[in-house]
Amino acid sequence: MTSMNTPVPVPNRNLSGLMDRLFGWSALGAVILTLSMLTGILFSLFVGAWPAISQYGLGFLTRSVWDPVQNEFGGLVMIYGTLITSIIALLIAVPVSFGIALFLTELSPAWLKRPLGIAIELLAAIPSIVYGMWGLLIFSPILSTYVQLPLQHLFGGVPFIGALFAGPPVGIGILAAGIILAIMIIPFIASVMRDVFEVTPPLLKESAYGLGSTTWEVVYQVVLPYTKAGVVGGIMLGLGRALGETMAVTFVIGNMNQLNSISVFEPANSITSALANEFAEASNGLHQASLIYLGLVLFFITFVVLSLSKLLLAQMRKNEGTKS
Repeated sequence: MTSMNTPVPVPNRNLSGLMDRLFGWSALGAVILTLSMLTGILFSLFVGAWPAISQYGLGFLTRSVWDPVQNEFGGLVMIYGTLITSIIALLIAVPVSFGIALFLTELSPAWLKRPLGIAIELLAAIPSIVYGMWGLLIFSPILSTYVQLPLQHLFGGVPFIGALFAGPPVGIGILAAGIILAIMIIPFIASVMRDVFEVTPPLLKESAYGLGSTTWEVVYQVVLPYTKAGVVGGIMLGLGRALGETMAVTFVIGNMNQLNSISVFEPANSITSALANEFAEASNGLHQASLIYLGLVLFFITFVVLSLSKLLLAQMRKNEGTKS
């Protein structure tokens, strides 16, 4: 037993105060360093892209010409390819990821949850170049034979709809890139959704079940409202991954700097793919500046996406306050 006369150690207030100040300064330094790096990246992109900015201005965003031989450049094709492949990826990945997270948290047997969750997370560890090679050698022929050709035979004579599936049946193009991106971002979105679903208090779900709610009603009326911020964050994480992906898209998008039709099977290009393919061989003049301009545009796109997600979350919280 401890003697009643044993003195209780008294903390050194001066030392504690000094450690608190050091911790505060370190945190502030980390914030300043991060913001400085972000500002430096943005400034360097702007300086590198200035020749193209001064030459084309905002018209660069609507020009579809990309001809290094004639020294004529426009970013419309790359911007279109980046946005449309990311949208296709989200349209596929979000429902699939939601289903995975719902199964793992509400429907899966206990013995299957952990191995299945680990297997899904392991998909995120596969290098993107492996996805690209698999997409080019395995997936593209399957897409061409069993999806594109039947759709062309079925809708070939239908106005507008037939144009969506037109093009040479090679399985390489916008849709192939979007599907590969979807496969790549599913592990990220599903993992985040699963984690946020699991933080829902069991008492809320058990109360809903006790009132006779079905599994879907519990998820839709209890789990999703409670975890919507995390769900939106997971979707934005997947979108950011899709916007910035390079190698997998380069393999399957076709790397064509022209827009010949609205077909989802049409070969196209993306910002990251154009940078990967051309930056090393670009001259120091307008060609290199135009590529850096594309990088600046991608930076701006990601900033807009992040801002919109923040506004969406703020609006959702505001609506909550209104309802209450």
